[in-house]
Amino acid sequence: MLKFENPKIFEIGGVKIGGNPWESRTVLIGSIFYKGHKIVEDEKKGLFNREMAEKLIKVQEELSDKTGLPGFVDVVGMSEEALRKYVEFISSVTDKPFLIDSAMPDIKISALRYVREVGLEKRVIYNSITPEVKDRELTALKESGIEAAIVLTYTTNVLSSKARVEALQKTFPKLETAGITKPLVDTFVMDVPSLPAAVKAGIEIKKGFGFPCGSGAHNAIASWKGLRNLLGKDAEKYAVIVANTLQIAFGLDFVLYGPIDDSKLVFPAVYTLNTAYRSFSRTKDFIQI
Repeated sequence: MLKFENPKIFEIGGVKIGGNPWESRTVLIGSIFYKGHKIVEDEKKGLFNREMAEKLIKVQEELSDKTGLPGFVDVVGMSEEALRKYVEFISSVTDKPFLIDSAMPDIKISALRYVREVGLEKRVIYNSITPEVKDRELTALKESGIEAAIVLTYTTNVLSSKARVEALQKTFPKLETAGITKPLVDTFVMDVPSLPAAVKAGIEIKKGFGFPCGSGAHNAIASWKGLRNLLGKDAEKYAVIVANTLQIAFGLDFVLYGPIDDSKLVFPAVYTLNTAYRSFSRTKDFIQI
Protein backbone atom coordinates (compact mmCIF):
# COMPACT_ATOMS: atom_id res chain seq x y z
CA MET A 1 0.00 0.00 0.00
CA LEU A 2 1.38 3.40 -0.99
CA LYS A 3 1.59 6.13 1.62
CA PHE A 4 1.98 9.72 0.45
CA GLU A 5 3.79 12.19 2.69
CA ASN A 6 1.47 15.20 2.69
CA PRO A 7 -1.52 14.59 0.40
CA LYS A 8 -4.17 17.31 0.35
CA ILE A 9 -7.79 16.65 1.23
CA PHE A 10 -10.35 19.03 -0.27
CA GLU A 11 -13.96 19.38 0.80
CA ILE A 12 -16.43 20.10 -1.98
CA GLY A 13 -20.10 20.41 -1.19
CA GLY A 14 -19.58 18.52 2.04
CA VAL A 15 -17.65 15.66 0.40
CA LYS A 16 -13.98 15.00 1.14
CA ILE A 17 -11.66 13.98 -1.66
CA GLY A 18 -7.95 13.22 -1.56
CA GLY A 19 -5.47 12.10 1.08
CA ASN A 20 -4.13 8.61 1.57
CA PRO A 21 -6.31 5.67 0.47
CA TRP A 22 -7.70 4.99 3.96
CA GLU A 23 -8.47 8.66 4.74
CA SER A 24 -11.15 9.38 2.13
CA ARG A 25 -13.28 7.10 -0.01
CA THR A 26 -12.79 7.04 -3.78
CA VAL A 27 -15.08 9.48 -5.57
CA LEU A 28 -16.88 7.97 -8.58
CA ILE A 29 -18.13 10.28 -11.30
CA GLY A 30 -20.63 9.15 -13.92
CA SER A 31 -21.45 11.14 -17.05
CA ILE A 32 -25.00 12.03 -18.07
CA PHE A 33 -26.52 13.76 -21.14
CA TYR A 34 -23.35 13.07 -23.13
CA LYS A 35 -23.49 12.90 -26.92
CA GLY A 36 -25.43 9.80 -27.90
CA HIS A 37 -26.92 9.21 -24.46
CA LYS A 38 -30.18 7.38 -25.05
CA ILE A 39 -32.12 9.49 -22.54
CA VAL A 40 -31.51 12.68 -24.55
CA GLU A 41 -34.30 13.51 -27.01
CA ASP A 42 -32.96 16.83 -28.37
CA GLU A 43 -29.37 17.70 -27.48
CA LYS A 44 -29.66 21.31 -28.66
CA LYS A 45 -32.87 22.16 -26.82
CA GLY A 46 -31.98 20.10 -23.79
CA LEU A 47 -35.00 17.81 -23.99
CA PHE A 48 -34.62 14.48 -22.20
CA ASN A 49 -36.50 11.71 -20.47
CA ARG A 50 -36.67 13.07 -16.93
CA GLU A 51 -37.89 9.81 -15.41
CA MET A 52 -34.99 7.82 -16.84
CA ALA A 53 -32.47 10.51 -15.90
CA GLU A 54 -33.69 10.63 -12.31
CA LYS A 55 -33.62 6.84 -12.10
CA LEU A 56 -29.98 6.72 -13.21
CA ILE A 57 -29.04 9.30 -10.60
CA LYS A 58 -30.95 7.51 -7.86
CA VAL A 59 -29.30 4.18 -8.70
CA GLN A 60 -25.88 5.80 -8.33
CA GLU A 61 -26.93 7.42 -5.05
CA GLU A 62 -28.23 4.12 -3.68
CA LEU A 63 -24.92 2.47 -4.50
CA SER A 64 -23.14 5.41 -2.89
CA ASP A 65 -25.21 5.04 0.28
CA LYS A 66 -24.52 1.30 0.49
CA THR A 67 -20.78 1.51 -0.16
CA GLY A 68 -19.87 4.89 1.31
CA LEU A 69 -18.24 5.85 -2.00
CA PRO A 70 -19.26 9.39 -2.98
CA GLY A 71 -21.01 9.55 -6.36
CA PHE A 72 -20.90 12.71 -8.48
CA VAL A 73 -22.52 13.41 -11.85
CA ASP A 74 -20.64 14.89 -14.81
CA VAL A 75 -23.28 16.97 -16.60
CA VAL A 76 -22.47 17.28 -20.31
CA GLY A 77 -24.20 19.84 -22.51
CA MET A 78 -24.19 20.35 -26.29
CA SER A 79 -25.68 23.87 -26.19
CA GLU A 80 -26.05 26.75 -23.75
CA GLU A 81 -29.79 26.14 -23.45
CA ALA A 82 -29.31 22.43 -22.87
CA LEU A 83 -26.61 22.74 -20.22
CA ARG A 84 -28.62 25.27 -18.24
CA LYS A 85 -31.65 22.97 -18.28
CA TYR A 86 -29.53 20.02 -17.23
CA VAL A 87 -27.95 21.95 -14.35
CA GLU A 88 -31.36 23.09 -13.17
CA PHE A 89 -32.60 19.49 -13.25
CA ILE A 90 -29.56 17.93 -11.56
CA SER A 91 -29.53 20.48 -8.75
CA SER A 92 -33.20 19.72 -8.06
CA VAL A 93 -32.88 15.92 -7.82
CA THR A 94 -29.60 15.58 -5.91
CA ASP A 95 -27.86 17.56 -3.20
CA LYS A 96 -24.45 16.16 -4.13
CA PRO A 97 -21.67 18.08 -5.92
CA PHE A 98 -21.69 17.80 -9.71
CA LEU A 99 -19.52 18.72 -12.69
CA ILE A 100 -20.39 21.00 -15.61
CA ASP A 101 -18.90 19.86 -18.86
CA SER A 102 -18.93 20.64 -22.56
CA ALA A 103 -16.53 20.44 -25.48
CA MET A 104 -17.19 24.13 -26.22
CA PRO A 105 -15.99 26.81 -23.76
CA ASP A 106 -18.80 29.27 -24.55
CA ILE A 107 -21.38 26.71 -23.42
CA LYS A 108 -19.61 26.25 -20.11
CA ILE A 109 -19.17 30.00 -19.65
CA SER A 110 -22.92 30.46 -20.01
CA ALA A 111 -23.46 27.72 -17.42
CA LEU A 112 -21.02 29.45 -15.05
CA ARG A 113 -23.14 32.58 -15.12
CA TYR A 114 -26.25 30.54 -14.35
CA VAL A 115 -24.50 28.70 -11.50
CA ARG A 116 -23.61 32.04 -9.93
CA GLU A 117 -27.13 33.41 -10.41
CA VAL A 118 -28.76 30.52 -8.54
CA GLY A 119 -26.07 30.10 -5.87
CA LEU A 120 -24.69 26.67 -6.79
CA GLU A 121 -21.01 27.62 -6.95
CA LYS A 122 -20.00 25.64 -3.83
CA ARG A 123 -21.47 22.43 -5.31
CA VAL A 124 -20.05 22.74 -8.82
CA ILE A 125 -16.79 21.38 -10.20
CA TYR A 126 -15.66 22.86 -13.53
CA ASN A 127 -14.63 20.28 -16.14
CA SER A 128 -12.03 21.16 -17.19
CA ILE A 129 -8.99 23.46 -17.21
CA THR A 130 -6.18 22.58 -19.60
CA PRO A 131 -2.83 24.25 -20.31
CA GLU A 132 -4.47 25.85 -23.38
CA VAL A 133 -7.47 27.34 -21.53
CA LYS A 134 -8.47 30.79 -22.81
CA ASP A 135 -8.52 33.96 -20.71
CA ARG A 136 -12.28 34.40 -21.10
CA GLU A 137 -12.84 31.05 -19.38
CA LEU A 138 -10.56 32.00 -16.52
CA THR A 139 -12.34 35.33 -16.09
CA ALA A 140 -15.75 33.65 -16.08
CA LEU A 141 -14.53 31.12 -13.52
CA LYS A 142 -13.21 33.86 -11.25
CA GLU A 143 -16.52 35.73 -11.46
CA SER A 144 -18.53 32.56 -10.77
CA GLY A 145 -16.99 31.97 -7.35
CA ILE A 146 -16.38 28.28 -8.13
CA GLU A 147 -13.43 26.92 -6.15
CA ALA A 148 -13.05 23.40 -7.63
CA ALA A 149 -12.09 22.27 -11.12
CA ILE A 150 -10.84 19.24 -12.96
CA VAL A 151 -7.37 20.03 -14.30
CA LEU A 152 -6.72 17.95 -17.41
CA THR A 153 -3.04 17.30 -17.98
CA TYR A 154 -3.47 17.07 -21.74
CA THR A 155 -0.35 16.27 -23.73
CA THR A 156 0.38 15.00 -27.22
CA ASN A 157 3.06 12.79 -25.67
CA VAL A 158 0.50 10.29 -24.39
CA LEU A 159 3.07 7.73 -23.18
CA SER A 160 4.95 10.18 -20.95
CA SER A 161 4.17 10.70 -17.28
CA LYS A 162 6.70 13.55 -17.20
CA ALA A 163 4.79 15.42 -19.92
CA ARG A 164 1.64 15.21 -17.78
CA VAL A 165 3.41 16.69 -14.78
CA GLU A 166 4.75 19.49 -16.97
CA ALA A 167 1.23 20.13 -18.32
CA LEU A 168 -0.04 20.52 -14.75
CA GLN A 169 2.74 22.97 -13.91
CA LYS A 170 1.74 25.11 -16.89
CA THR A 171 -1.74 25.49 -15.42
CA PHE A 172 -0.62 26.85 -12.03
CA PRO A 173 -0.79 30.57 -12.98
CA LYS A 174 -4.13 29.94 -14.70
CA LEU A 175 -5.61 28.31 -11.60
CA GLU A 176 -4.65 31.35 -9.57
CA THR A 177 -6.21 33.69 -12.13
CA ALA A 178 -9.43 31.64 -12.10
CA GLY A 179 -9.63 31.48 -8.30
CA ILE A 180 -9.43 27.69 -8.28
CA THR A 181 -8.20 26.57 -4.88
CA LYS A 182 -9.33 22.94 -5.13
CA PRO A 183 -7.78 21.39 -8.26
CA LEU A 184 -8.61 17.75 -9.02
CA VAL A 185 -6.01 16.49 -11.46
CA ASP A 186 -7.12 14.29 -14.36
CA THR A 187 -3.96 12.63 -15.63
CA PHE A 188 -5.37 12.11 -19.12
CA VAL A 189 -6.10 8.68 -20.50
CA MET A 190 -6.65 8.43 -24.25
CA ASP A 191 -6.10 4.74 -24.98
CA VAL A 192 -4.91 1.53 -23.36
CA PRO A 193 -1.15 2.20 -23.83
CA SER A 194 -1.55 5.55 -22.05
CA LEU A 195 -3.02 4.01 -18.86
CA PRO A 196 0.32 3.28 -17.11
CA ALA A 197 1.67 6.77 -17.84
CA ALA A 198 -1.51 8.33 -16.42
CA VAL A 199 -1.23 6.26 -13.23
CA LYS A 200 2.48 7.04 -12.82
CA ALA A 201 1.81 10.75 -13.34
CA GLY A 202 -0.89 10.62 -10.67
CA ILE A 203 1.54 9.09 -8.18
CA GLU A 204 4.18 11.70 -9.00
CA ILE A 205 1.71 14.58 -8.73
CA LYS A 206 0.32 13.40 -5.38
CA LYS A 207 3.87 12.98 -4.11
CA GLY A 208 5.11 16.33 -5.42
CA PHE A 209 2.09 18.61 -5.03
CA GLY A 210 -0.40 16.69 -2.92
CA PHE A 211 -3.37 17.26 -5.22
CA PRO A 212 -6.12 14.63 -5.52
CA CYS A 213 -5.66 12.73 -8.78
CA GLY A 214 -7.64 10.42 -11.02
CA SER A 215 -8.63 10.05 -14.66
CA GLY A 216 -11.28 9.18 -17.18
CA ALA A 217 -9.73 5.75 -17.61
CA HIS A 218 -12.83 4.43 -19.39
CA ASN A 219 -11.53 6.32 -22.47
CA ALA A 220 -9.00 3.54 -22.88
CA ILE A 221 -11.75 1.03 -23.57
CA ALA A 222 -14.06 3.40 -25.46
CA SER A 223 -11.25 4.00 -27.96
CA TRP A 224 -10.37 0.30 -28.31
CA LYS A 225 -12.50 -0.50 -31.33
CA GLY A 226 -11.16 -4.00 -31.88
CA LEU A 227 -11.92 -5.38 -28.40
CA ARG A 228 -15.58 -6.18 -29.06
CA ASN A 229 -14.78 -7.88 -32.36
CA LEU A 230 -12.04 -9.92 -30.72
CA LEU A 231 -13.72 -11.01 -27.48
CA GLY A 232 -17.39 -10.04 -27.73
CA LYS A 233 -19.63 -7.30 -26.33
CA ASP A 234 -19.41 -8.41 -22.69
CA ALA A 235 -15.61 -8.13 -22.77
CA GLU A 236 -15.92 -4.33 -22.82
CA LYS A 237 -17.70 -4.36 -19.44
CA TYR A 238 -14.92 -6.30 -17.75
CA ALA A 239 -12.23 -4.24 -19.42
CA VAL A 240 -13.90 -1.02 -18.18
CA ILE A 241 -13.75 -2.34 -14.61
CA VAL A 242 -10.03 -3.06 -14.90
CA ALA A 243 -9.25 0.30 -16.51
CA ASN A 244 -11.21 2.24 -13.89
CA THR A 245 -9.78 0.39 -10.89
CA LEU A 246 -6.12 0.35 -11.94
CA GLN A 247 -5.52 3.89 -10.66
CA ILE A 248 -7.33 3.15 -7.40
CA ALA A 249 -4.99 0.24 -6.70
CA PHE A 250 -2.15 2.77 -6.74
CA GLY A 251 -3.78 5.15 -4.26
CA LEU A 252 -5.40 7.72 -6.55
CA ASP A 253 -8.58 9.49 -5.54
CA PHE A 254 -11.32 9.69 -8.16
CA VAL A 255 -12.58 8.00 -11.30
CA LEU A 256 -14.48 9.57 -14.17
CA TYR A 257 -15.89 6.14 -14.90
CA GLY A 258 -17.86 6.94 -18.06
CA PRO A 259 -21.62 6.64 -18.63
CA ILE A 260 -23.63 6.79 -15.41
CA ASP A 261 -25.43 3.72 -16.78
CA ASP A 262 -22.32 1.73 -15.71
CA SER A 263 -22.60 2.57 -12.01
CA LYS A 264 -23.65 -1.00 -11.13
CA LEU A 265 -20.41 -2.28 -12.68
CA VAL A 266 -17.99 0.20 -11.19
CA PHE A 267 -19.18 0.77 -7.63
CA PRO A 268 -18.79 -2.86 -6.45
CA ALA A 269 -15.32 -3.11 -7.98
CA VAL A 270 -14.03 0.09 -6.40
CA TYR A 271 -15.75 -0.73 -3.10
CA THR A 272 -13.78 -3.98 -2.98
CA LEU A 273 -10.49 -2.11 -3.29
CA ASN A 274 -11.50 0.54 -0.75
CA THR A 275 -12.51 -2.13 1.75
CA ALA A 276 -9.23 -4.00 1.28
CA TYR A 277 -7.13 -0.84 1.66
CA ARG A 278 -8.97 0.43 4.72
CA SER A 279 -8.59 -2.94 6.43
CA PHE A 280 -4.93 -3.36 5.50
CA SER A 281 -4.10 0.19 6.65
CA ARG A 282 -4.34 -1.03 10.25
CA THR A 283 -1.15 -3.04 9.73
CA LYS A 284 0.84 0.14 8.98
CA ASP A 285 2.68 -1.86 6.33
CA PHE A 286 3.07 1.05 3.95
CA ILE A 287 5.37 1.81 1.04
CA GLN A 288 6.39 5.40 1.77
CA ILE A 289 6.81 7.52 -1.35
